[in-house]
Amino acid sequence: MKAVMLQDRGVVRVSGPTARAFLDGLVTADMAMVAPDHAGFAALLSPQGKILFDFIVAGDGADGFLLDVPRDLAAGLAARLKFYRLRAKIEIEDVSDKFVVLAVWDGLPDIDGTRLFADPRLPALGHRAIVPAEAAAGILASPGMEPSDTAAYEAHRIAHGVPQGGADFAYGDAFPHEADMDQLAGVDFGKGCYVGQEVVSRMQHRGTARTRTVPVAITGPAPAPATPVMAGEKTIGRMGSHAGDRGLAMLRLDRVADAMAAGLPLVAGEATLMLTKPDWVRFAWPGEKPATAGAAE
Repeated sequence: MKAVMLQDRGVVRVSGPTARAFLDGLVTADMAMVAPDHAGFAALLSPQGKILFDFIVAGDGADGFLLDVPRDLAAGLAARLKFYRLRAKIEIEDVSDKFVVLAVWDGLPDIDGTRLFADPRLPALGHRAIVPAEAAAGILASPGMEPSDTAAYEAHRIAHGVPQGGADFAYGDAFPHEADMDQLAGVDFGKGCYVGQEVVSRMQHRGTARTRTVPVAITGPAPAPATPVMAGEKTIGRMGSHAGDRGLAMLRLDRVADAMAAGLPLVAGEATLMLTKPDWVRFAWPGEKPATAGAAE
């Protein structure tokens, strides 16, 4: 099985007797479901419902949690959580210098004595582990492991159509629906209040999410991230990350449907794009008729 140390990921620890309730009142995931062997996917939003931070959260003992977050955002996430802490009896610490995040796929890892869990976004992505920094090299060298690199993991992620913050959407400028968090187990619509919930719930129940990050097949030179995607003279979105001839793009799907109806190709730079539907999609797909009246999300 393939494994890689994700050096672009950091770790924030939140611990204390009220840590679970504290996080549950802030983030999009249902923290009641999070345990050391069962992680959640979550975001901390602005009051306007935009993603400020997204992370994978795993249990760390009886009353602690480890948040797997982009490394360059770890200090900022810790600071934002401390802003909300007030008098809560919890500790919040950026421990990115003490822990390493591993991704393992194409097999079921057997790693003892560490925090190992299935990727909560999509089973096909494999597993993740949060391990002490000094133990990472030994784990990667253990029997059955095939050390890989970040490029291979990125290709794996992109092949399954899973967006990544900073590459496929901008922090502070995207709603969870635009980053497909509602499709990838990142938003619990049945839990209690959290920051930004009213906006996100309204988008869900009114079906107003027209912009989505979707997989595309690329013909021609791969466009750089943020390259405008055009349909005729209209800009309908922008390009995200890519690996080979596969990529992700954030697009207005109603405008994609209009372009398809008019026979207009989608163009980004010198490349032509074609949408490719992943099997996890539950929202209305351009060019397809919804199965039922309430199928679009």
